[in-house]
Amino acid sequence: MERELKYVDMVEQPISMHPKKFALWLFMVTVVMVFAALTSAYIVRQSEGNWLEYDLPEIFYFTSGLVIVSSFFLQWGYYSAKKDNLKSLRIAISLSVLFGIAFLVGQWYSWVALVDREVFFVGNPAGSFLYVFTGLHAMHLISGVIFLIIVLISTFRYKVHSQSMNTMEMATTYWHFLGGLWLYLFMFLLLNH
Repeated sequence: MERELKYVDMVEQPISMHPKKFALWLFMVTVVMVFAALTSAYIVRQSEGNWLEYDLPEIFYFTSGLVIVSSFFLQWGYYSAKKDNLKSLRIAISLSVLFGIAFLVGQWYSWVALVDREVFFVGNPAGSFLYVFTGLHAMHLISGVIFLIIVLISTFRYKVHSQSMNTMEMATTYWHFLGGLWLYLFMFLLLNH
């Protein structure tokens, strides 16, 4: 009995992602690599000695809470957008922006507290690393706040709703990433300080 072989071309659906989302993920990977390199350098440099010992500003606990609450509000906004509840969406994004700005103000006051403790950007690598960590994170957070403001404006133009979630998904992903990054940095500093 002769068997007949049949070749069936299985057409697989390619994995696709919106190009802007892909670019955002690539950007977040590079940010992770930068902070991984910085935290590694921190550990290596700390083991060499000549390391200034000081207490972290207490305001870091407060700012950590702010970033968590901000992420909560943005997630509420995301769910509101999926349900086409534009009023809740606008309120949620507005609150998330306000808490994000409050976080940045808190970071400024953490620098003031560091100066009061005579921990400066120059003079000892311990202080330098802390300023670089918080400053670099603040720069990314400023970009996140700007992104959220753009999304908020888009909600008033009816460009964010259940049928148009790309921008909202990207903003939510980026904001949660920034919040997680801050919590990682804070825990790293608490454990390695």
